[in-house]
Amino acid sequence: MHTVFVDDLDVRLAGIAARGLTPAGDETYDNGVRKVVFRDPDGNEIGFGGGPA
Repeated sequence: MHTVFVDDLDVRLAGIAARGLTPAGDETYDNGVRKVVFRDPDGNEIGFGGGPA
């Protein structure tokens, strides 16, 4: 399980979606930080996060 924070979260997610992958979860915290999680069939997880625009 890893989370990577990026400056260009929406651009990153668009690239991932273009490859046919959909997130398992998408959260926005009270402070505006967003975290999007992807999981593979074995249960491995990677999250991408970014701050408010």
